[in-house]
Amino acid sequence: MSSVITIENLGKKYILSHQDQQKARYLALRDVMTRSVKNLGRKIIHPLSSEKQPKPNHEEFWALREISFDIRQGERLGIIGRNGAGKSTLLKILSRITEPTTGKVRCNGRVASLLEVGTGFHPELTGRENIFLNGAILGMSREEIKRKFDEIVDFAEVEKFLDTPVKRYSSGMYVRLAFAVAAHLETEILLVDEVLAVGDVQFQKKCLGKMDEVASDGKTVLLVSHNMATISSLSTKCILLDEGRLIDHGTPQKIIETFQKELSDTAFGQSDLSHADHYGNGRGRFLSISMRPVDKKAETLAYAEAGCDLEFELVVKAYTDLNSTTVALTIYDQQGVRIIDANTLIQGKALTLKKGDKAAVKFLLKNVRLKPGVYTAGLWLGIINQFDADGVRYATTFNMEASREDTLFSAPFPGIYACEFEHDIKTIDVEDAMESD
Repeated sequence: MSSVITIENLGKKYILSHQDQQKARYLALRDVMTRSVKNLGRKIIHPLSSEKQPKPNHEEFWALREISFDIRQGERLGIIGRNGAGKSTLLKILSRITEPTTGKVRCNGRVASLLEVGTGFHPELTGRENIFLNGAILGMSREEIKRKFDEIVDFAEVEKFLDTPVKRYSSGMYVRLAFAVAAHLETEILLVDEVLAVGDVQFQKKCLGKMDEVASDGKTVLLVSHNMATISSLSTKCILLDEGRLIDHGTPQKIIETFQKELSDTAFGQSDLSHADHYGNGRGRFLSISMRPVDKKAETLAYAEAGCDLEFELVVKAYTDLNSTTVALTIYDQQGVRIIDANTLIQGKALTLKKGDKAAVKFLLKNVRLKPGVYTAGLWLGIINQFDADGVRYATTFNMEASREDTLFSAPFPGIYACEFEHDIKTIDVEDAMESD
């Protein structure tokens, strides 16, 4: 099969400006006006003099550097890496939203982008009008939009509100309609950047089904996601980016394992989260995490083993008032599959803090029968389907050891959950068996 995307020595550079913090303090409007009047007075009195302004320091930042690879028709490429690795920048260059600084990009085919769902929607226009407007922005002809109109409306489930301005839509309705328009564009190349993480669970399943359908039709798909299960199920190839460079490429399983190992090494036993990879709007922040394996008598164990209890303590700080927020602790395996989800909402509780206050949140996971291996704990703070205050996907990593009675036999067998079970073996006398027949 021929290459539909060819990338050669691709690089993207940004110029960052920094001013001296001693001189570049915050200025109110009155300060600006006072300074302007003083400067005008100086120029009148001393017309030949000039006041030197502090010059900002410039720094080069390479979001991408020396990226080269080919994508063949029908391939589904998963792109993974830490926040700031250059994943979104790569898709923006392929979408022609931004131009590369160095290198070349060749795309043979019509490109559709799902980078920021809802870009191009006008709040004053109705849902019907925005379907035609957004479809045109994405490159669809009016005839094509008309042909796909019923499918789009059915997928988005907004038929009753088609003639209502989208500014009155809920966030879920807005996202559903925007995704529906973009996902139904007839294209050869589809670029997707984490948009499957939005909306409720039911809609996410619908999006994944649509993505699977698109991929099965032989279209070329480039997918950025932090959900390793999504990457594993939808991708045929995978690349790993780190600090703008291409680190590794290969099968999704191989690259995911490389990525998870790298993150495990940096997060292993981590307690201070000041340098962890956070996401969210910053209204709250996880400061630290600690884990303690305990036995049934609540005594500390030397290490975590299958069947023990795991006690996690999280310290949270509020940077604005937080009302009725959910705190969640999630355990992932080495493939990024979500194994355990413990959150305060499940038990009808919530966290409310005043600005500047801190709280210690404890989770006790009981009889954790995970098989031996490395597991990762992730944290989340926010209100479901409203906002993410803070999230740390790789807060800490821990080893689960086999319990003593399982040490010799558990390792060769696949699976995740070390189920507690009983068994019985009885020999059957051959003569008795023949008589019963």
